Amino acid sequence: MSTTPDRPARPLRWGILGCARITRQGLVPGINASQFGTVQALGSRNEGLARSWAEEFGIPASYGSYQGVLDDPNVDAVYIPLPNELHLPWVLLAAEAGKHVLCEKPMAVNADEAAQMVEHCRSHKVMLMEAFMWRHQPRTKALLDLVRKGELGTLRFVRSSFSFSIDPADWRTDPTRGGGALWDVGCYGVSTCRLYAGAEPVAIQSVKRIGPSGVDLSLAAQLVFPNGVIGLVDCSFEAPFRCEYELVGTKGSIKVPEAYLPPAHPIALRFDSGSNIHGTAPETLTFEGTDQYACMVDSFARSVEAGMLQGPSEDGLLQMQTLDRIQSAAMLVTG
Repeated sequence: MSTTPDRPARPLRWGILGCARITRQGLVPGINASQFGTVQALGSRNEGLARSWAEEFGIPASYGSYQGVLDDPNVDAVYIPLPNELHLPWVLLAAEAGKHVLCEKPMAVNADEAAQMVEHCRSHKVMLMEAFMWRHQPRTKALLDLVRKGELGTLRFVRSSFSFSIDPADWRTDPTRGGGALWDVGCYGVSTCRLYAGAEPVAIQSVKRIGPSGVDLSLAAQLVFPNGVIGLVDCSFEAPFRCEYELVGTKGSIKVPEAYLPPAHPIALRFDSGSNIHGTAPETLTFEGTDQYACMVDSFARSVEAGMLQGPSEDGLLQMQTLDRIQSAAMLVTG
C-alpha cells in the first residue's frame, strides 16, 4: 500500500503522561476512535491508578512514572495533559527521548517557554503540536472554507465567548501553576480569531479583573488584524457557562453554539445580510458529529508522516506570544 500524509504507513503508537480527566474523557476515546492511532502506554505517579486505567481501557503497558512512558520503545508519540507549569520540562524530556509531542493547551506559561519547547523539538527532529481539538472538527473546517470562499463577504468580526464558574480553590486560580481565565478558556477565543483572520494581530487592547490569588478571573480583549478583521474575546471563571463564537462578514454572519465542546450533531446558524431586519429565520447548517479528539489525533499522525505540521495545526508559539501580549496590555478593572 502506498504511503502519503493522508494515509500514514502505520498507526501512531501513543503514550499518555498522567491520568487527567481529559485523558479519560477525551484522548483515550479519541485515539481509540481514530484511524491512525493506538494507545500503547499510560504513566502516572500513582502506579496503581495507571494499572487500573490500563486494564479498564485495554492499554498494553502502564508505568508508575512519566519517565517510564518515555523509555518505552513501543511508544512513538506522547500526549501531555499535565498542569501548565509541567509542560516545559516534560516536552523537553519527551523530545530527548525521540517522541513526538501533543501538548495540552496552553502550551506553556509564557512565550519564552513556548519558544524553548519549539526549538528543542525541532533540534531533536520530533513533531510538536498544541492540543486544540476544536480546530480539527469537521464543523470548523467547513466554516473556515466558507469564510475563505467569501460566502460571508469580507470578514469583519470574529467574536468568541467562553466562561464557566469554578471553585475559588481550583488549581486554575493558582498563579504558580499557570492559572487564569485567559490561559484556560480565553485561549480558545484567541485561537479562533487567529484561525479565521488567517494572520497575527497587529494591535491589542484588553481589560481584566483579578481575583484574590492574583490571576485573571474575567478578561476581555480586542485584537486588530492586518487585513482589517477585528477579534473580540471574552472569558471568565465567574460567569455562567457560555461557549460560542460568531463570524461576521459584510454579506452575512454565522453563530456557532457549543463551539469548543460540540454535541453529537453540531450545528451553526447562518444569517444573511437582511435576516434580522426582515425577520427571516436563520439557516441551520448541520455537520458531521465526528469525535474531534479522533480528528486531532489523525491530523497529528498526518503531520508526523509529512514531516511538518498540516493546517489547521500549529506548534503553539504564535498563539502563546499573542496570549502574552494580551496579558501585558490588560488594564485592571475593579468591582
